[in-house]
Amino acid sequence: MAKSIYICYFGVRQPLVQTQVVPYLLELRKDGVEIVLLTFEPDLRKQWTAEQVTEMKREMAEKGIEWHCLAYHKKLSVLATSYDILAGAMFIRRMINAGDIDILHGRVHVPTLMGAIARKLSRRKPKLLFDIRGFFPEEYTDAGIWPENGLLYRSAKRVEKWLMKEADGFVVLTEKAREILFPESLESGNDKLGRPVEVIPCCVDLKRFAAVKGDRQSVRAELGIEGRKVYTYVGSFGGWYLTDEMIDLFAAARERDPNSFTLILTQRDKEKISNLLTERGFSANDFFVGSVKPSEIARYLDASDVAVSFIKACYSKQSSSPTKIAEYLACGLPVISNRGIGDLDELIEDNKVGVMVDDFSRDSYLQAISGIHKLGDVRELCRQTVAREFDLEDVGGKRYRAIYEKLLLKA
Repeated sequence: MAKSIYICYFGVRQPLVQTQVVPYLLELRKDGVEIVLLTFEPDLRKQWTAEQVTEMKREMAEKGIEWHCLAYHKKLSVLATSYDILAGAMFIRRMINAGDIDILHGRVHVPTLMGAIARKLSRRKPKLLFDIRGFFPEEYTDAGIWPENGLLYRSAKRVEKWLMKEADGFVVLTEKAREILFPESLESGNDKLGRPVEVIPCCVDLKRFAAVKGDRQSVRAELGIEGRKVYTYVGSFGGWYLTDEMIDLFAAARERDPNSFTLILTQRDKEKISNLLTERGFSANDFFVGSVKPSEIARYLDASDVAVSFIKACYSKQSSSPTKIAEYLACGLPVISNRGIGDLDELIEDNKVGVMVDDFSRDSYLQAISGIHKLGDVRELCRQTVAREFDLEDVGGKRYRAIYEKLLLKA
């Protein structure tokens, strides 16, 4: 039986790990792969008691996952990350030398670097899977965190170049990323050295969304929005997500149809977002801005009519696969999006499950809203599209199992 160490530089309790790590690992377990999950926990000593660690180990073991954790350090960012890389590499090296590890699976650059160092220092040489996800160095420069072509960026690119040489296989999120990094793999499925490449977007568990069907009317009654067209956004504002532009889109929808309703589910800045809507002429009866439990989000999406997602379009976002788009479609919602984000242009336009805006202007917003109305009822088409493109089992799970099989055949 094959055994893999999945290395993740996040804490196990974080939503990203619960939705975009653990479900994939459970899919890999279907082929009998033994899974070791290594996470890095912020404030490990403060936020975790010995009993809680033991309980989490038990919970993960019941799922067939052997969980280990190390502390995540934040102060003095570069030094802290360097320390974590060394600690992670030494931990992984001990596991390699203690047992039959076949694959080191690194989720993005830092974890993959841990695995690459550990392998260099070990007698045994497991296969190294570089799960690239996004264009990490470019994301930091596009976000303004690192200066363009500065020391940190150039150092990260040197590390990336070494990892690209050391890895035995690669995962990217989009076809655009594949075209940029591995154009030769478009037909063969392998890079120029014969190493496997898989495109695996951020997928969703469709069973979770199918379970909420029938709640639409009850949620609309709770909110008092029966008979109204509901425009929805779920997630954070600011950063990559274009706050003012989305608020302007909601205002344009209200201009076209004064009876429309804006529904925003977010964890932060709720008062700020409410004030922005009020400044644009919304009354308290025209919007809802609040937080709900993650398990409740699908119910509110099912009660909506149109979803919105505006993300800063830049070089690094060609590698992006926003999970929220798959969640919107899973609930039957057509999407209004801007261009230049991963594979969304083709996905939305080719499948006729939404409308793209060409620029952030009132005219473009009104045109997009009219385009959504012209689409008619596309709920079933949205669900068919997400089942074909983003299903956890039939897309994500199958493709991860496929690349594991290829790596193991070359062992």
